[in-house]
Amino acid sequence: MFVLTIIALMLGGVGVGYLLRRRNTRPVGRIITILIWLLLFLLGTEVGGNPDIINGLGTLGVEAALITLFGVVGSCLAARFLWNYICRKGGSDQS
Repeated sequence: MFVLTIIALMLGGVGVGYLLRRRNTRPVGRIITILIWLLLFLLGTEVGGNPDIINGLGTLGVEAALITLFGVVGSCLAARFLWNYICRKGGSDQS
């Protein structure tokens, strides 16, 4: 039921965005930015208030760093292989 609510809200937002596409919606971007900062702050307070997370922060930090490192390296390697594949497939047509 929760997933259907999220999907319905997203579709409703798409509909409203479509109806307001010709209007100046610049203030909406600012409001969204403020709300994202607020959500990040509240997430931080929730994490800071959880003793299990705080006690395991050293281990979690190492794991997060490793996941980040391997994710970035893997993405770079995949992008490089894709670039080589595209260039080889295009042949001499590209300048």
